[in-house]
Parts: sequence; C-alpha cells; structure tokens
Amino acid sequence: MKFANPIYENEELTYEDVFLFQQYFDGASRFSWLSIKPKFDLWSSLPIVSANMNAVTGKRLAETLARIWWIGILPQDMDIETLKDLIPKIKNSSLKFDTPITINKNHTIRDAMWIIHKRAHNAIILVDDDGKPLNIFKPKDFNDMDQYTNIGSLKKSFLITWYEDISDEEAFDLMEKYSISSLPIIDKSWVLIWIMTKKWTVRNSIYSPAVDSDNTLTLGAALGINNFVDKTKVLIELWVKTFVLDTAHGYQKKMIEAIKLFRKEFGNDYNLIAGNVITAEWTRAIIEAGANWVKVWVGPGAMCTTRMKTWVGRPQFTAVYKCSLEARKLWWFVWADWWIKDPRDLVLALAAGANHVMIGTTFAGTFESTWDIKLDEMGRMYKENYGMASRKAVNLRNGDATPFTMAKKALFKEWISSSKIYIKEWRESVWDIVDEFITGLRSAMTYVWAFNLEEFYEKATVGVQTNAGFHEWTPHGKVKWL
Repeated sequence: MKFANPIYENEELTYEDVFLFQQYFDGASRFSWLSIKPKFDLWSSLPIVSANMNAVTGKRLAETLARIWWIGILPQDMDIETLKDLIPKIKNSSLKFDTPITINKNHTIRDAMWIIHKRAHNAIILVDDDGKPLNIFKPKDFNDMDQYTNIGSLKKSFLITWYEDISDEEAFDLMEKYSISSLPIIDKSWVLIWIMTKKWTVRNSIYSPAVDSDNTLTLGAALGINNFVDKTKVLIELWVKTFVLDTAHGYQKKMIEAIKLFRKEFGNDYNLIAGNVITAEWTRAIIEAGANWVKVWVGPGAMCTTRMKTWVGRPQFTAVYKCSLEARKLWWFVWADWWIKDPRDLVLALAAGANHVMIGTTFAGTFESTWDIKLDEMGRMYKENYGMASRKAVNLRNGDATPFTMAKKALFKEWISSSKIYIKEWRESVWDIVDEFITGLRSAMTYVWAFNLEEFYEKATVGVQTNAGFHEWTPHGKVKWL
C-alpha cells in the first residue's frame, strides 16, 4: 500500500479519512477470476472472523459462519461445561444444510414465535413424537391468529421434503416448482435432520464451508491471559485449533508471559492470536514471544468507551497500517479488530495490510447472534448488545465473586452497559452480511485491478480526504418536499 501524497505517511487516520484510487482494468468479468482467500487462511477462505463478544458469537453464529468460509471466535467468558456441550454441536452440524427449529403439536403460536427468529431460514417445523416432520410454518402463516392457538390444529397443504443426497440445483428447482422457500431434509426413516432454503442453495454454489482436518466445521476460542491452561486442554480435546489471547491492554508483561506459557504447554501446532495493541513496537514483541497474528485495536467501537474515558488509543486505519508493516517484516500478519461497520471498512482494513478483520456489533444485530429477539414499543425487532468491559459483562464474568468483591469491581466498570441493536432490513442474517461485504470487496479489487488479497494490498493507493469529502461519498437520494 502507498499514499498518493507521501506527506500523509505518518498522519493518524481512521477509515473515514481515506479512500482508494481506481486503477486500470482490462478484464472481461468483474468477479469470476478473483481470489479472496487470505494468505494465512486458518482453514477459511474469507478474511473475516466474528468478535469474541458475549452478545455476538455463540453456537448459531459460529455454525453459520463456518458454513460460508468465515470463522466464529467463542468468548472467553464461556465456562468449560458450556464449551463441552456447545462445541460438539457446532462441529457435528451439517456442512451444507442449516439446523431446523422444531415444535410439537402441544405448543402454541406464541411458543413458535418465541423461537422462530433464532435462525435466518425463518421457518419452524412441526414434528411428531418420533421427530418426523408434519408441517412447516413461516411467521406470515400466523398473521391474524390468536397467539394461544394450538399449532397442532393448523392445517396446511402437503409438506414437501427430501433426502440429504439432493444437489443444490435440484433443491432450488424443487422449491421453485412448488413455490416454497424452505425444504426440510429427512433421513431414510423420514426423521427431520436439516433444512435448506432456496437462497442457501445459491450460496452453496458460491461459498464453501470452513473445515478442520477432520472435515468438521471449524471455530476458534478466546482465552484470558490468566489461568487459561486447563481450559485450553479441554478445548484442544474438542478439536479447537485457533486461540485468541485477549485483553484490552495487550501492551503488558502478563501478555508476553501468557504467550510464552501457551507455547511451552501446547507447542506450535495451534494458531495463536494475541492483542490488543496499536503500535509497531508491541506488534513485534507479541510475535517474537510466539504469537502468529496480532489483534489491533484500542477503543473505537460501538460498545467501548476506552478512548472516551482514557483518551488512549489510535485511529484505526493508521493502527492497522503501522502494525501490519511491522508484522510483515516478521512474515506474520495482523487482525483488524472492531470498527468494521460497512464493506468499505473491510476493504480499507485489508488495504492497510490486515490479513483478517473482526466484526462485532454488525453481527450482534442478526438472527444468529447469541441473545433472543426483543420488540420495542413500536414492535421493531432488536437485540441487546454490550461491551466486554461493561457492568453486565463484568457481572457475568465474576458470578462466583462475593457481593463485596463485586461492589469493588463495579467502581471500575465502563458506563455503557448495553444498547439496542436493531435488526435491519437486508441485514437480518449473517448470510446477508456475507453477501454484502464480499460483493463490496470483490468490486473494490476490480477497481484496484488485483487478482488476490496480497496483490490488492501491494497495489492499493490511498488518498486522504476532508470530512466533507467523506460525506460526498455517501448516497444523497432525492429530497421530497411536502
């Protein structure tokens, strides 16, 4: 990457401060020949991972991301028993189909609507006592019905099902023929096992799952820098191969000690990411201690007030750029953590030299994130989001502490505890965000005329703009006078 004007090389810049110049393009197709697989791919083919936040990554999100080339990072606050239960369920999920949501004949519409939005396929299947599908319902099927209506009393047309051996195109054609959007998948005993949507058949032809060497869905897990050895042993037994040593202030002695301890206990066969830092100096220190990648970020985020309270941090584009330059000298890379809100932020982070980016709040507002859907006073769907240093996160992390200890910890919480993250149209699902972000990245690569991400980094030319320049880039629309 280079600056169009070298005088900005040492300016402190964030994503909104910069833009990319177009370059000559002589290809016939804008997409088919591009490789968006990161240089060090962690068994994935897309340069994106989910943030290890309690309000973001759980079973549903990690499972869904892995089916579409991304990787979910489970939060460090998950206890060992929860991990033992959750990880096998993720790894035993289908590489091709989605997980169905089921209900039995004794449940009501109210029961169904409580859980139907836990998956983006937006369907719930009525099954009998043996697990065989009887009916499939969408939210619109419950319109104008009393919420206490018994599900078993509802009648629908003949249910279309199929077996696991159906191809994506065959599934699409079958759903097209019968004007349905979801197809229950059954085994040879007619027991429901998976579900497929029409749109998902198309995505299967574009994306591939991120899998480990045992051909199961991959995922990562975050660890604190204290007392992580026993937990890591359990995670390794569960086939986790990617670990994130995570603390807000990675520029400290304990981080270096933790990295060295991890390598001493578990060797070099596992991916280790450590952070967070914002300087070239500490990027080198973390890599030389034994980490593969460095997580870059202090402060800028929807749910973090670090920079507001302490005035410590760095504009994220410059932080990623400077840390990446140092990491590449050692043949390693950085992860751009936080402030990835739109495709342009992903594009600029990769142009600055990041190998992966981490997405948090954008994922929090999806059906697959950890918490349940809530409705505001206008009936709009939202989920609760909160930072990892907030009062709620601290309380969850220290559930066994005495009331007096918790009272002391409360003195040092960040004041943002939670916020409403609304489910936005066209961004209801992680799937939708995948499509949007990867389409933007691919298009940006054609403007720069890069065949792969490493060439994209090498050829990117960055300009610096005013605040007015940034707003000029945003859609204006037309003013309607009333």
